[in-house]
Amino acid sequence: MIALSLAEIAAVVGGQTYDIPDPAVQVTGPVVRDSREVRSGSLFVAFAGERVDGHDFAEAVIGAGAVAVLASRPVGVPAIVVDDVQTALGALARHVVERLGATLVALTGSAGKTSTKDLIAQVLRTKAPTVFTPGSLNNEIGLPLTALSATEETQFLVLEMGARGLGHIRYLTELTPPRIGLVLNVGTAHIGEFGGREQIAQAKGELVESLPPSEAGGAAVLNADDPLVRAMASRTKARVILFGESDEADVRAENVRLTESGQPSFSLRTPSGCSDVTMRLYGEHHVSNALAAAAVAHELGMSADEIARALSEAGSLSRWRMEVTERPDGVTVVNDAYNANPESMRAALRALAAMGKGRRTWAVLGQMAELGDEALAEHDAVGRLAVRLNVSKLVAVGGREASWLQLGAYNEGSWGEESVHVSDAQAAVDLLRSELRPGDVVLVKASRSVGLERVAQALLDGGVEGEVSAR
Repeated sequence: MIALSLAEIAAVVGGQTYDIPDPAVQVTGPVVRDSREVRSGSLFVAFAGERVDGHDFAEAVIGAGAVAVLASRPVGVPAIVVDDVQTALGALARHVVERLGATLVALTGSAGKTSTKDLIAQVLRTKAPTVFTPGSLNNEIGLPLTALSATEETQFLVLEMGARGLGHIRYLTELTPPRIGLVLNVGTAHIGEFGGREQIAQAKGELVESLPPSEAGGAAVLNADDPLVRAMASRTKARVILFGESDEADVRAENVRLTESGQPSFSLRTPSGCSDVTMRLYGEHHVSNALAAAAVAHELGMSADEIARALSEAGSLSRWRMEVTERPDGVTVVNDAYNANPESMRAALRALAAMGKGRRTWAVLGQMAELGDEALAEHDAVGRLAVRLNVSKLVAVGGREASWLQLGAYNEGSWGEESVHVSDAQAAVDLLRSELRPGDVVLVKASRSVGLERVAQALLDGGVEGEVSAR
């Protein structure tokens, strides 16, 4: 974080200082909520959770080098005490962002947010110092903590924004007001909570509504291939930039193809020129993510050649998202188990089919959570798609939703041993242990709550001999 005195922080957040001998002492280290991340000069933010209360670690974090605790009650060590810690954290983030003067890029969407955020960051940091959301810390706590990790040298701040209802993104944009807002897509992730795709579009569009007008530099980067996203152009006063494969897109892909290993290659066309891209990531769905990143980078002054070079060199920065590992025996494990929704599940299956040409393919799939009344139809559709893509074997893992996956495959014509329903991750590993052959490709994917990353890890840690470890 930029250096701020404890007195200044207290004033910004409307707090009272307790047990602070010198209010002029500055916070020069990171602002953290995890006591294990405290460094010399840190400010520790104490949240009272359901299972762990950060206030209980106050003495330990001061001993580890923190200069003070942001807390909701006195803790017997140097502290800034506020009525609401989350509100205070947001106010501090807003203050720091305004002091920085960095260009703030915010993005949202139903699928691909984290992968696209990682691409944007990798492209922009070839131009100037860039800070970006780690992993998927895209909520009312993770977002301000990311903003507070910026320093005086930071020129680009790339923030992923998630939402589980109306007003969530509007709140995040009030904490960290963006100049450039990117909306990737409107899908069915969390549709059970929102109530429908139109409601999801309404929530995601809060991002473009927050942007400054075009004359003040505001830019809304919208997916030309998604009608619900494209319609958001009417909800913003910012300049609209379209990306996609549509001929009307300002930044678009031409001659899209996949390499033999399943990596996308295409010609990137921008208003200032075109250049060829071959990505290190796997799956054609990354073309749209790359175009979104390219549109943002072009808006920030990068040439087509610079963007194409950075996209071709970019890798995966976040765990369990299409992580491709080849074992010594030639089995390829694709760990995409961080999360799943219908759009990302379909994209992963298509990537598996592309990677597995001439090889046996396995889709080890589990529940897609938070689909509400759409759950049965969406799981059924994924099972059917696995059959249409000629996946060699579907392994549906878990309870009711997994049975729907297998039912979809069965109804599409997957009889005999082409699909199987197993009870849990260990049963899936046992099956794979007995049936995998060198050269097979295994995709592992489900919602985060299912924990199927344990299957991928067992296959990599112990090969066919490994067992699932507890999370």
